[in-house]
Amino acid sequence: MSRCQRWFVIGALLALVAAAGCPCGGAGTSGQADNSAARKERLLANLKARYQHLELLNPTLGDFTRVAPGMDMAQMAIATPQGEQTQTLLVTPDDKALYIVMEGPVDVSRSLAELQAARLAEQRERRRLLTELAADLPFRGAAAAPVTVVEFSDFQCPYSKRGAQTAEQVLEKYPGKVKLVFMHYPLPFHPWARAASIAAVCAARQKPEAFWALHDGYFKGQDAITLDNVLSKGESFVAGSGIDLGQWSTCAKTETSPEYQAAAKAIEDAMAAANKLGVEGTPAFFVNGAFLNGAVSIEEMAAEIEQALKQPG
Repeated sequence: MSRCQRWFVIGALLALVAAAGCPCGGAGTSGQADNSAARKERLLANLKARYQHLELLNPTLGDFTRVAPGMDMAQMAIATPQGEQTQTLLVTPDDKALYIVMEGPVDVSRSLAELQAARLAEQRERRRLLTELAADLPFRGAAAAPVTVVEFSDFQCPYSKRGAQTAEQVLEKYPGKVKLVFMHYPLPFHPWARAASIAAVCAARQKPEAFWALHDGYFKGQDAITLDNVLSKGESFVAGSGIDLGQWSTCAKTETSPEYQAAAKAIEDAMAAANKLGVEGTPAFFVNGAFLNGAVSIEEMAAEIEQALKQPG
């Protein structure tokens, strides 16, 4: 891009919601910029929530232009007592990060480089936190893999089921290069999701293979599972895994037992950590700390993994 315009970054990084509820999704990072009314409405709502005075200034957004593979640009007009003023917005195509900028002495190439550096620093910090959280959890793939994919998921969510299928494809595509860790995020409006997560935590504390037996069983049998049969189904999934079924049953079914309460707390802790990381729906993936929201395709996941493999450390 030529130096036709210069900017200076003055705004703080904003966490924006790309989707709501269980279904996730997200925009791509190449091609045409999304200029839908829904996108503009969503971005303006987040800006007004962060900067309450904007509600009084009647902000409007112009069309976005893709100025780089990882950045869209648009003008925001605001009505001030001195007349209409404009500010430039730089926003990632997936709407996960937005920056407010104004004209100044720094050209766009330097601004984008600084913004990218800030994003990488945030990604490294997320990776550090996720490494701590996942230290003792069951995983698939290679223990010493250079890329760790942490998946926050809900056994009852159909989009999480699709996400699990994508994760399996990733492991097949990158043997020895990817470590997959599952973390629980049962959504409150899914009746049996929390019970399934507790059952899975109880299985994992005896044997990792038992956890994955439950993981696969719940997702594959998702349509046939109800609140009434979630635990009996779970017992059938782990019956051949070699764990102590009596111990598992106490942990998964007896709410007054210390084992059950410890499993429930582990799930609450995972969800609290997820919320701090910006997770608001399922599935949500972190590829060495880089956030991918929703049931992304194998192509989107692979692109992030390829990028992670190029980075040192």
